[in-house]
Amino acid sequence: MDKPIKLAIVGATGAVGQELLQVLERRHLPISELRLFASSRSLGKKVVFRGEPISIQLLSEQGLEGIDIAIFSAGRKVAREWAPLAAKRGIRVIDNSSAFRMDVDVPLLIPEINSHVLRDEHLIISCPNCSTAIMLMAVAPLHRQFKIVRIVAATYQAASGAGFQAMKELEEETLAHLEKRPYKRTVMPHPYAFNLFSHNSPLDENGYVEEEIKMLYETRKILDDDQIWVNATCIRVPVLRAHSEALNITFSQPVNVEEAYDALKAAPGITILEDREHNRFPMPSDASGQDNVFCGRIRKDLSFPNTLDLWVVGDQLLKGAALNAIQIAELILRNKTCTYSSI
Repeated sequence: MDKPIKLAIVGATGAVGQELLQVLERRHLPISELRLFASSRSLGKKVVFRGEPISIQLLSEQGLEGIDIAIFSAGRKVAREWAPLAAKRGIRVIDNSSAFRMDVDVPLLIPEINSHVLRDEHLIISCPNCSTAIMLMAVAPLHRQFKIVRIVAATYQAASGAGFQAMKELEEETLAHLEKRPYKRTVMPHPYAFNLFSHNSPLDENGYVEEEIKMLYETRKILDDDQIWVNATCIRVPVLRAHSEALNITFSQPVNVEEAYDALKAAPGITILEDREHNRFPMPSDASGQDNVFCGRIRKDLSFPNTLDLWVVGDQLLKGAALNAIQIAELILRNKTCTYSSI
């Protein structure tokens, strides 16, 4: 991973884009040139990276010339238009949107879990939905050892999942609520301060929102198992960053609590955090700003056989997005197929 590369970030001024820059600063990828692209609102703004100011550009074919790897965090529409153009130029594209996740020829990648699917011919690589990524960090080690047949997931999703403006809106609305003055929302559809509501992705005729459906099909693709079932209920909660998830996991065989803890303790990217004496388990404040996904409160489901309950918390902007994308870039630079144990 010593050869310097030319790297581009598309969507550099958004919440994930800003997090990408911070992750790059501390993980020391060999970058000879960094180009930053964003919308016209940010044109000409400067971002300091490794001590040097970099001007924000508008995305263009000329701007992509000579780039080795481009990380897209600008939404589905931009990805659909520009990622194929970049790939035609031989650029390896890592996309954080939903644009290509379910395409048969595009790997949906969490490096700790399925790095083996990445091939040299893959020019577009997708990152999963943040709620899926955080869940599977805990689920994959258990599935490998004991085979999971069904997951019932309840997610408690932070404002960061809707972007920087949603985080700002939560702060402003909370202050307005405390000061007993009106506040006009522009991002979230419902009162957010001291409230919660169903995830604000589109609602299907079957009663599930898009976020919940993603968790099923992305899980099947990443785990390469079309027999696993995921039933999710996704809720927005007034937390700035870090998603929390309550998972009810049914296995094909009996699994005791101690075996589950052992599997997770041995898994990369997982931290067990709990103090049972004081009823203390992972919280968003623990996971915010942390690379690892936090797990705890594993217990036997008293109502159903071969089933355990698990509590999971992870930073949506990091393992749910920016960190995962950078890890994929690192995987590409290693220029070899990595095994699960090598991450």
